[in-house]
Amino acid sequence: MPKFPEYDACTSILVGKKASVDGSTMIGRNEDCKATWPKHFVVHPHKEYKEKPVFKAQENAFTMELPTVRGKYTATPEWTNKEGLFEEEGINEYGVAMSATESAYSNSYVLGFDPLVEDGISEASVVTVVLPYVKTAREGVKRLGDIVSKYGSSESNGILFSDQDEVWYFEIGSGHQWVAMRIPDDCYAVVSNRLAIQDIDFDDPDNFMWSEDIIDFVRKNHLNNSNNGSFNFREIFGTRNESDLYYNNPRVWYGQRMFNPEVKQDPESYDLPFVRKPSRLISVQDAKDFLASHYQGTQFDPVGKGSHEDKTRYRPISLAKAQESHVLQIRPNLPIEVGGIHWLSMGVAAQSVFVPFFAGIKDTPLEYKIGKLTYEPKSAYWIFKLAGVLLDPHYNTFVDVVGDVQEKLNIYFQQKINEADIKANDLAPQEVSDFVTKISNECAEYAMDSYRHLSYELISKSTDFSKLNYNTDENL
Repeated sequence: MPKFPEYDACTSILVGKKASVDGSTMIGRNEDCKATWPKHFVVHPHKEYKEKPVFKAQENAFTMELPTVRGKYTATPEWTNKEGLFEEEGINEYGVAMSATESAYSNSYVLGFDPLVEDGISEASVVTVVLPYVKTAREGVKRLGDIVSKYGSSESNGILFSDQDEVWYFEIGSGHQWVAMRIPDDCYAVVSNRLAIQDIDFDDPDNFMWSEDIIDFVRKNHLNNSNNGSFNFREIFGTRNESDLYYNNPRVWYGQRMFNPEVKQDPESYDLPFVRKPSRLISVQDAKDFLASHYQGTQFDPVGKGSHEDKTRYRPISLAKAQESHVLQIRPNLPIEVGGIHWLSMGVAAQSVFVPFFAGIKDTPLEYKIGKLTYEPKSAYWIFKLAGVLLDPHYNTFVDVVGDVQEKLNIYFQQKINEADIKANDLAPQEVSDFVTKISNECAEYAMDSYRHLSYELISKSTDFSKLNYNTDENL
């Protein structure tokens, strides 16, 4: 098999409200970076300034003025800000969810005409300068588009937006060129480090948005190789190289296999569609299961029963380099404080658990705000990560033990959500935030306590696997 660069970027899922079982919109992503790279989880309060504050990036010279009103929002920053904030995802007080970014790669020919901008906006800054200042998903697309057009982008990226009604996917194809597409209400999309959006309908601004001069840019530089007059963003700006065969395309294939098992496709195909209508409605558990998947049920599962060649052929969706995974669910017919849920899994989703935090929370548990590069037993990241580290050497022996804990927690979480939905109706608006903070913290505490005891059990069960072991006579 060919050798490829050691990429470690993310996998995303987007689900329209009519494609979900309960009318929720959902966006989710695995944030993949390094096998050890702790994340925190925080709430930034609503804040108002007398003068416009100035944002200055840590990772480059990107600088811009911000509005005087910053809405409250949740975020998952890095354990260190030396290379930038990397707040990654959250839900704001206005009911907008955002996840950034799905790293992508533009082809060198396009970049020759509009190169990436060294001091443009980057993944490390994008949530911080967009999410607190928008009141709809569509506004989020417009704000980010205006920033990319004005300041340029230092990376090719995909960004996910949602609110109670709409789900949008935004892609940066070069230094200043971008498009965005509304996911049809009855469809879903999975994305895996390739530019994904296909045909753009410039006569349909309700469902597509784009950089102002993108048509002229493509025409002037003779970038569109279509012979039927279409404008396929993926083909014009994206890649079609050998690493896509093994690193990117199979993850999309597996996601579509989960939600459209009746469709037979080649896992290495370059032409898998961006959006599909699922054969059955998708639940939030389905979205979480996708992000926790690793080709189960196929010969490509790295912890399955296939040949060594098959098990190492494709890059899995959930892998050891995940820092955190999330699903941002916005449920219908509920105030955002209760209807929005920031499902957060610290560490590797396949080994961890998605803990629900309501969008109306005022704060997060202390354990979620601490944790550095060296193991800290009180850090939420390390509590969940430790169980995964103990599972790894004996995966097939202990995976059911971990699965039992995950199932127990998922049942508990749903019961707590049911409780919140009922009781929140009887509370005054000023009481709701305190209540959902309490419920969210109870979920987090129960999850952390369960995983502490899981680690104790895995340590105890592992003691008999020493290489220095021997079948001794117990009578001696």
